Amino acid sequence: MTRPHPPIRYLSRPEVAARINVQRATIARYRLPAPDAFVGRLPGWLPGTIDRWDAGRPSRQKMDKGK
Repeated sequence: MTRPHPPIRYLSRPEVAARINVQRATIARYRLPAPDAFVGRLPGWLPGTIDRWDAGRPSRQKMDKGK
């Protein structure tokens, strides 16, 4: 018997803001990557998509070099 796959969890804009540690209002100014899916009309991102995007942001790269 095969196990059912766990449900896929997409991040909302407020969850993206929390994940990258910025204010919810700030996320509106960011150019986010293309959504991985839409839930109704709302975009959703996989955590890995946001993590890769965040690691590649210029401000993050400067922070990493300063460590």
